[in-house]
Amino acid sequence: MVEELLTAAIATGVGVAVYLGAAARVVKQYERGLVFRFGRLREEVRGPGFTTIVPFVERLRKVNMQIVTLPVPAQEGITRDNVTVRVDAVVYFKVVDPASAIVAVEDYRFAVSQMAQTSLRSIIGKSDLDDLLSNREMLNQGLELMIDSPAVGWGVQIDRVEIKDVSLPETMKRSMARQAEADRERRARVINADAELQASHKLAEAAEVMSEQPAALQLRLLHTIVAVAAEKNSTLVLPFPVELLRFLERSAPPPAAAPARDRPAPAGPASEGPGPAEVADADALDTKVLDATLSPAELADALDAAPDAAGVADALDGPADGLMLDAPPPEHERDGLRE
Repeated sequence: MVEELLTAAIATGVGVAVYLGAAARVVKQYERGLVFRFGRLREEVRGPGFTTIVPFVERLRKVNMQIVTLPVPAQEGITRDNVTVRVDAVVYFKVVDPASAIVAVEDYRFAVSQMAQTSLRSIIGKSDLDDLLSNREMLNQGLELMIDSPAVGWGVQIDRVEIKDVSLPETMKRSMARQAEADRERRARVINADAELQASHKLAEAAEVMSEQPAALQLRLLHTIVAVAAEKNSTLVLPFPVELLRFLERSAPPPAAAPARDRPAPAGPASEGPGPAEVADADALDTKVLDATLSPAELADALDAAPDAAGVADALDGPADGLMLDAPPPEHERDGLRE
């Protein structure tokens, strides 16, 4: 009798242990439990901790409530300005309604992934290349709204969407690099032109000051020479200022007139030199003209005796009562002088 009771107690204990093992469940802190009794969802959501279900009657489904990081595969598309790009993104979401996440959609992770890919292609087609590269915050917000609208019915909340990378073709990269280089060169030229304009104003002011004080130009020249002389391997070219040359020109005495008697006597014909009589007549004319004692009649006789016009001009080059002759007067003027 005692053995039978002991056997029954052991069997009962084993049955209870098996039942508890089959009915006991542990729900973690970041999870929630949904109980299905004969396939029907119970309204009560099991919280974290130890809980039990009816074996073979109920089934417990655990739902993760953590934020899920879901990478969106890279999507190729054509932007609004007809540029082919390849864009990938990442979606951060979490389950806020476990019942809807399990009942309303078959696999909420797969659903969110597909919706994110579709929305990313749509964003690419509606945006320009400049927006994808520089205005990502607005695109992220638009992409988040596009994914979050259908996900609300799935018990899923989209926490954040980020566009990770935008891949461009190599030709487009080279074109953008040339464009950026041209823009930088344009800005550099504008800056240089502005600097030249400011420098011209300062140089004009400096020139005005130097015009009032000529010594300032000489000091500036000396400073320039000192600056150039610091380089021992350079060649120094020292220009003379125009003011110095003008000063030397004004300080130089005027050239004295050469005496007429020092000039050579005019030569006769090429075949034969002047005769003794002609040389004597020329010397006599020269002496008379220089002494300024010729009367009109004597002047006419001297003109008749002169060998040529050059001899008369040379003889009369000196001061002879202010009379300068370029050529001997005509014959009728000579007759008038005699009279």
